[in-house]
Amino acid sequence: MKQLTKTLVILVLLTFTFAAYPQSKQVQTTICNPMNLSYRFCLDAPSRREAADPTMVTYKGEYYLFASKSGGYFHSIDLIHWDLIISDVLPLEDYAPTVVEMKGMLYFMASKNSPPLTIYKTSDPKSGKWEIANAAFPIGMTDPDLFVDDNGRLYFYYGCSNVNPIQGIELDTKTLNPIGKSIALFNSDKKNYGWERSGDYNEVGNNPWIEGSWMTKHDGKYYLQYAGPGTEFKSYGDGVYVADQPLGPFKLAKNNPFSYRPEGFATGAGHSSTFQDIYGNYWHISTITISQKHMFERRLGLYPTFFDQDGEIYVYTGFGDFPYQVPTRKISDPSELFPNWMLLSYNKPVEVSSELPNHPKSLAANEDIRTFWSAKTGNKGEWISMDLQKECTVNAIQINYAENETKIMGRQPGIYYQYLLEYSTDGKTWKTLADKTQNKIDVPHDYIEFAKPVKARYIKLTNYKVPSGTFALAGLRIFGNGGGKAPSEVNNLNLKRSETDRCVVDLNWPKIPGAVGYNIRYGTGKDKLYQNYQVLGANSLTIRSLNALQKYYFTIDAFNENGITKGKSRFELK
Repeated sequence: MKQLTKTLVILVLLTFTFAAYPQSKQVQTTICNPMNLSYRFCLDAPSRREAADPTMVTYKGEYYLFASKSGGYFHSIDLIHWDLIISDVLPLEDYAPTVVEMKGMLYFMASKNSPPLTIYKTSDPKSGKWEIANAAFPIGMTDPDLFVDDNGRLYFYYGCSNVNPIQGIELDTKTLNPIGKSIALFNSDKKNYGWERSGDYNEVGNNPWIEGSWMTKHDGKYYLQYAGPGTEFKSYGDGVYVADQPLGPFKLAKNNPFSYRPEGFATGAGHSSTFQDIYGNYWHISTITISQKHMFERRLGLYPTFFDQDGEIYVYTGFGDFPYQVPTRKISDPSELFPNWMLLSYNKPVEVSSELPNHPKSLAANEDIRTFWSAKTGNKGEWISMDLQKECTVNAIQINYAENETKIMGRQPGIYYQYLLEYSTDGKTWKTLADKTQNKIDVPHDYIEFAKPVKARYIKLTNYKVPSGTFALAGLRIFGNGGGKAPSEVNNLNLKRSETDRCVVDLNWPKIPGAVGYNIRYGTGKDKLYQNYQVLGANSLTIRSLNALQKYYFTIDAFNENGITKGKSRFELK
């Protein structure tokens, strides 16, 4: 009897706990870009966060992520939850680290313009302990990439210049020193390749920075990827060349830029690495640009990647800052990842406790990571509330903090956010969605997936603590479903290619009632519409990133808070 009574008491306490904190035990299955990492504050002024130039490797069934200026590297077992590993050995203040597995060990090196460089190795990256593998690597360079071929031979690619080409050379696997001389592999051609032109929308046209090389081998072919035109631009993306041998000769792939995202909340998809998860799925982890406080103010994004039946590689960036499932099996199509949670928060009415003159409340809902709303202080009790204008199903919320008036440099104790997230159907009675008033984890892009969706019209976020500066948000982004109908299909599209510049095309289409935005899909074949260009609140667009030497096919998907209606028609651009 005593044991039964004890058991009943425990069950009652557990029931009370889950009722009081209904979201505390949910199992997260989705993620949302930008990745929710503890991005380090830089060591120099102005105070800002940065991570860029990522290298991701799968090692012993787990994931290790290295990025510029991160004061450590990240580790995960599921691509969802990440912990930081500190190393006193690695040169973690150098840019663009590269890591490769060879003979059961990880090898690390980073950018350094003046030789000698050091290459490090470890068989236990979780420990943070590395040893020197080569103390006198003789090539000074920026943006290195180490690649081990199937036959065990080791190759080295590098280059970051608006003048010089990407170069490659073989390395001795024992000494880790070069064999022979470097070979120039390719350089820019901005006259014919619009994606290589500078500017947020490739509109400026200055010489691009061709950099960030990364080699992937698939089905006997070598895919040498590179970034351009510059990390500060929304157009920052990746192109790819293909060869039958690791040092070429290389030929430009048809699908270029194969990683590109100039619009949306999280823009830019350049200087990346391509890796396989434990199920064999390919992923592309890329640099996202903010570049407001400083040119190198950046974040990271993770995008699914595929090879088609003809060996063409493509990165799916469509709806690339909406939630998507992290797969637990081998997949074959991007649609398998999308949970159909739509954006509910775009341009919705917002009320706040206070606001600074140059950072009004509307900027928390405008889907632009480069702008932000800020309260007047960082005090406990500052709040923001959003009206979805009707009762919706809410599945997930992303809270994107902005570092306004921060004074932090580097990694310090106390860098975390505390808040209370609530919901309501009438704006009067509030229920808890997430209680993080005791949180001690740094989550600058906190993404909360709810175990059970809720019906809500109002969402309220109340500040309890920010690590420095004011309570400020680049975006309070809410995902779910509005409960209505998806928009009608776009069945007409006008295309006009510039007569003087074949890299440029103007598009316009009929405005679809009820559509919040459109996703333009295009490519070099009717069944190869691999490139995506997302727009909100507009029915015209100029794209300046085409290959002047190719023809294209286009279609448009219309979307709103209820779903996506895919375009069926294909429109040819000769």
